[in-house]
Amino acid sequence: MFFHEKLNQFIEEIDCTAKDISNISGISAPTLSRYRSGTRTPDIDSDNFDRLCTAISTISKKNPSHILSKSEIKKQFTDCTDIIYVDKNALMDNFNTIVTLFNININDLCKHINYDPSTISKFRTGARQPSSPTRLADSMAVYIANTKQSLEEIIAITELIGCTMEQYSNHYNQIHLIRNWLLTRHSGKADCISQFLNKLDEFDLNEYIKAIHFDELKVPTVPFQLPTSKYYYGLEQMMESELNFLKTTVLSKSMEPVILYSDMPIEEMAKDKEFPKKWMYGMALMLKKGLHLNNIHNIDRSFEEMMLGLESWIPMYMTGQISPYYLKRAPGGTFNYFLRVSGAAALSGEAIAGFHSNGRYYLSKTKEDIAYYQKRADDLLKNASPLMDIYREDSAQRLNAFLLTDSETAGNRRSVLSVPPVYTADNAYLEKLLAAHGISAEDISKILDFADRQREITEKILENGTVTDEIMLMSEEEFELHPAVLPLSGMFYGKDIRLTYGEYTALLKKTEEFAQTHKNYSAEFTRANPFRNLQIILHEGRWAMISKGNAPTIHFVIRHPKLRSAIEGFIPPVTEE
Repeated sequence: MFFHEKLNQFIEEIDCTAKDISNISGISAPTLSRYRSGTRTPDIDSDNFDRLCTAISTISKKNPSHILSKSEIKKQFTDCTDIIYVDKNALMDNFNTIVTLFNININDLCKHINYDPSTISKFRTGARQPSSPTRLADSMAVYIANTKQSLEEIIAITELIGCTMEQYSNHYNQIHLIRNWLLTRHSGKADCISQFLNKLDEFDLNEYIKAIHFDELKVPTVPFQLPTSKYYYGLEQMMESELNFLKTTVLSKSMEPVILYSDMPIEEMAKDKEFPKKWMYGMALMLKKGLHLNNIHNIDRSFEEMMLGLESWIPMYMTGQISPYYLKRAPGGTFNYFLRVSGAAALSGEAIAGFHSNGRYYLSKTKEDIAYYQKRADDLLKNASPLMDIYREDSAQRLNAFLLTDSETAGNRRSVLSVPPVYTADNAYLEKLLAAHGISAEDISKILDFADRQREITEKILENGTVTDEIMLMSEEEFELHPAVLPLSGMFYGKDIRLTYGEYTALLKKTEEFAQTHKNYSAEFTRANPFRNLQIILHEGRWAMISKGNAPTIHFVIRHPKLRSAIEGFIPPVTEE
């Protein structure tokens, strides 16, 4: 039952008129009329809602057979399907996420939603809370539905709010879905992002290699006896087919890249404790052999499952031998499908969604089958978009070119840093600092060139946008526990230059001075940064770059809307004064 239906039912039960309720509650007749027609619903934590419940309870006491307590009335109202408890902080978090996702100009937005820009600014800073959060959500939902109509924008919003294109197919549904998403807390998403980033922050590839004895792995050379082609049926045989594909690929002479895709549910396979270990071992052998893997992720899953999958791939991403992709329109729907193709074998499988244990899977080593499935895999890859670009030391030039080109694009950047950036310090100070650490003249020259490039890029951005660096502020005691190093991950410098506490505070001071002399640049000092080995740079609405400083240095540039916006939402947004 909807709110307006329940209200009209109450009015009939207690035998009163709308005027009676208006007189006792102080709610205007037009507002009450909107409540009764369903064109407006009061917020459950508003004065109007409280007064309405009080008035109904008061009037009901005139009829002993229909006495209703205020608490009972409230409960019945809050059980209505269109009543959503509004967490105002969650609303503003979601509001900021959408603003960031589409890089919305606040002044332009306010013209459409009939809010004063200063009021919206106060909402975003937390200086004030909306008195009618549902009105703000309704207005924002209408604005997004009316203005974001390109295919790319529609895909982005459906991925963000977690609905299908079909569900988002008409204007009424669009407004309804966006409104409900805005009014709902998505804590699970933040938890998943936090877990993913923390795992990445703590992950040490060198330690992992030692733990799994990767350096000791020997790629087998004994031929693997398997029929030229074979069918597999059911869940157990499906897992067997996966392992046989890996064995065939590893033991072959082929060095052709491997393409992997699956939208099969992973929960059932995960229940088998041995299969993931065997599968990971097979993947490690492929990487040891030197094969490059093109992995097309199915992200048409719950956000939690998607992040769990990405988390499990962290070790392999760190090798630099994997290129992750995603399909903007994942097949999904009635059928589940997977495809694995290497230069030695092809594995194809399909099942009815929800019944993948009844599926059939076909593994073949024939040239004809491999060629056929290779063409299918290539076509699939052509339709895929990079989930993230991964930059290691061998792609430093590509990273520099990307950042330089991106600096020409207007927009706002935010960074979460454990140490002040080198570009805010002048070269004279940096040269003195580096010399004190015994750095060679050749390396000093390279580091100063890097600082110059970073400074040039930042100053270019500041011409048409803003840069905000959120920098960890540590006490001397904290610094002793977690000593900082000079942030040189952007130039893939292989040595740690450990700072003294005095040098760290001097860099903080240099950053403050840089902010004073550069319009549109600001530095915010915080004790809330939980990361020691990560820095996060955001070009709001475009990409998020996660950089891991401890060896081996690696940078992940994420463009996928759902994942990028989740990272942006996880990091507290810088709001306008």
